[in-house]
Amino acid sequence: VPVPSRQAFPLPSLPRKQPTVLVVCGPAQNGAIGLVCARHLRIFDYEPTIFYPKRSPDPLYRDFTTQCEKMDIPFLSYLPTEVQLINDAYNAVVDAVLGAEAEAAEGREPCSAILATLKLLRIPIVSLDVPSGWDAEAGGSGGISPDVLVSLAAPKECARRFLGRQHFVAGRFLPYDVQKKFELNPPEYPGTECVVAL
Repeated sequence: VPVPSRQAFPLPSLPRKQPTVLVVCGPAQNGAIGLVCARHLRIFDYEPTIFYPKRSPDPLYRDFTTQCEKMDIPFLSYLPTEVQLINDAYNAVVDAVLGAEAEAAEGREPCSAILATLKLLRIPIVSLDVPSGWDAEAGGSGGISPDVLVSLAAPKECARRFLGRQHFVAGRFLPYDVQKKFELNPPEYPGTECVVAL
């Protein structure tokens, strides 16, 4: 998973002295992508902290968790309900809670409590693939309002309703047969970049 945070939030531009980022992970595929994102943030000298309240038993996801732990990325045991604590401690939040596979999960705990907290934040939110609480097709209705959207593989239909400041797509390595099957027309990726701003 590429890290558009380097482009959207370069280290020198961060408002806090420490380059802290909170990565909030859900129990399914989007949460696993969040774990990989946290690992990459650490590699690029950010200081990620992960909140991953409902861990998947999937062996691959467990491996991602172990990799983060071995990189000394801290895990929060709870998400503060006092949003000012989050606003004061972090430069940005990565939303990896629900994504495209959300179904009805946003109405269940811990997702509904997490979404309620994320909606109140004043710091920037970076959503991975589909902003949590949005329908992948219809778009936002009661979900969060991210500042940055990172579409994985290709923008979903709901990206048409995204009104934040930056939209990236991360799909450089999509196999040609997948591109052909879904009639995708991927953008040109500059140099060796794995993401491109739309």
